[in-house]
Amino acid sequence: MNLRQARTTEPSDLSALCLRSKAHWGYDEECMTACRAELTLGPNDLDENLLRIAEHRGAPIGVAQISLQDDSAELEKLFVEPDHIGGGVGRALFDWAAQAARSASAGHMNIKSDPAAAAFYRRMGPHDAGTTPSTAIPGRDLPRLILKL
Repeated sequence: MNLRQARTTEPSDLSALCLRSKAHWGYDEECMTACRAELTLGPNDLDENLLRIAEHRGAPIGVAQISLQDDSAELEKLFVEPDHIGGGVGRALFDWAAQAARSASAGHMNIKSDPAAAAFYRRMGPHDAGTTPSTAIPGRDLPRLILKL
């Protein structure tokens, strides 16, 4: 596995990867439909945000995206192909995101976590910081975590 920059031809494939990864946790079609826009990458995502692709044998198997504002970073996306979950891909992408945020002089990285991913993030070092409302599903609160950089 190696990490690389995204290619301009990949937003559609990467969006599909994000959706497959989310669906892996058993979400129904209604939830997946509500989350579709939030999980979709477009050409601007490649230009405006920091993004990395985990690749194995020439195929994308994971994606991570951060955004930066002032002295903080936001982990926008971190998704892994279901067949590769548990194989270190998520850790490699998380480590890249933290290092990229540090390199950009961010003091911390905020994570709005899917409930199914919160335990993974906690193992990476962030601490719980309450909850935050879902932007995709009204009335749903998501775990909020912060990694001090």
